Amino acid sequence: MTDVSVVVAVYNTMPYLTECLDSLVAQTIGLDRLQVVAVDDGSTDASGAELDRYAARHPGAFTVIHQANSGGPARPFNRGLDAATGRYVFFLGADDHLGPDALRRLVEAADRWESDVVLGRVVGVNSRHIYQDIFASTRADVDLFDSPLPRSLANTKLFRRELLEKHAIRYREDLPIGSDLPFTLAACYHARRISVLADYDYYFAVRRHQATNITYLSRHADRLRTVEKTTAYVAELIPAGPRRDAVLARRFDHEIAKLLEDDLLLLDRDTQELIHAGVGQLVLTHLTEPIAAELNAETRIRLALTRDGSLDDLLAVIRQDAEVGVPPTVVEGDRSYAAYPGFRSPGGPPDACFEVTGVPDWSAKLDATALAWENDERGERVLTVTARSPHAGAAAVSAEEVPGDVTRIDGTTLRVRFRVADLLANTPATGRRRAVSAQPGAFDPAKAVGAATATGAAGAAVVRAPAVRTAKPLARRHGTGVYVITPVRDASGRLMISVVPLTVKRVAAQLRRALRR
Repeated sequence: MTDVSVVVAVYNTMPYLTECLDSLVAQTIGLDRLQVVAVDDGSTDASGAELDRYAARHPGAFTVIHQANSGGPARPFNRGLDAATGRYVFFLGADDHLGPDALRRLVEAADRWESDVVLGRVVGVNSRHIYQDIFASTRADVDLFDSPLPRSLANTKLFRRELLEKHAIRYREDLPIGSDLPFTLAACYHARRISVLADYDYYFAVRRHQATNITYLSRHADRLRTVEKTTAYVAELIPAGPRRDAVLARRFDHEIAKLLEDDLLLLDRDTQELIHAGVGQLVLTHLTEPIAAELNAETRIRLALTRDGSLDDLLAVIRQDAEVGVPPTVVEGDRSYAAYPGFRSPGGPPDACFEVTGVPDWSAKLDATALAWENDERGERVLTVTARSPHAGAAAVSAEEVPGDVTRIDGTTLRVRFRVADLLANTPATGRRRAVSAQPGAFDPAKAVGAATATGAAGAAVVRAPAVRTAKPLARRHGTGVYVITPVRDASGRLMISVVPLTVKRVAAQLRRALRR
């Protein structure tokens, strides 16, 4: 029996597949303790031939299975798991790769602590954003229901194979996307011990330059069907109460909330109606008061309008955030309301949909109104963000763990400066994409959206950039390489700062995109 079987589901992933396989051959654990099971899911590029080439070069270490395309990674992962012989199993995306010492460290930790599931730190490549809060520190024992783990239920973990066989844990083949969530949740739910290793870059999650994998291309209707099935699975697996709420809170603030982002405005009316009705049913069935208390104000309001408002009410709120900015707040006694379009309109949604009483992140909401590269008083290069808030509540602004220098220009306008040196100093060699967020009061890294120490969604508000002209990329040398720093907006208009290494592959991808235009 080998120590660890690595299962790779492959579909048209060249040239990324080569780096993935090279990272497995280079593992310090040694090929004598490693089994690679690669399942070619009907690739039409050179992926299948590449797998056969590695199997021929490393006989005994590689098991290659070719099958007709199944439409998603679930079936190839299941077939690979059936062929696995290792004490442990690790699932690796064919776009991604491992640090050289990853498997040795993971297996040793699992043996030392008798862990059934071990997470090694995952980092993003090519501006892929990875939640880092679960990797704040190395811990031998992590509780599924009292930690950020429910936000990180991808299958990029080491699993004890005995656990998977004992509980018949397999991927759901009726889910073309998102099949790893119920798989990983079931494993963590039944695990005797879950451990986290934050001492090394174990897993490099790569965003393809062309963004062509099945998750990137999945449509709103497909994503809705996925969250309907995965949410129902959570409710079936975990009895109602605080533990179920702890898992579902992360589903609502991530997968479900993403269905209501600004790109909903771009869809056809039939799809908008489908999303509004589908999310509304999820809210009606599963959104408890304790879950709602964990959500930020923006997400809470949009979710409420799927249940208690019309589609047009929801679209009006999204359009306000995307095109206008933060609405004023109506304060009546000890109650506060976000005065979005539709608030107290005749026959409109109930006031409760817009209530923000006691929600700390609402008073910190900011809209970026201008972005510019400047030199500060010491001659150092800075990214200057000019921002507006009708509340005058935001006092601290950060790009995750990097605090900005905040100056209040007047009652509603702030100037925030991020030193380029600080952004570079806290960026790994693979690059980093940070969410910019604001907090009331002094900067607290435990509340910054996206930071490794963050404890939850409430407490800080993402900084939006509606209709702001983004600043040009800035190239700066750091260590032995050159990095490109770019303020960008994500799919929902949120401001992020991307710091990525300048590589030949990246330059080639940029040129290809320019030529296609």
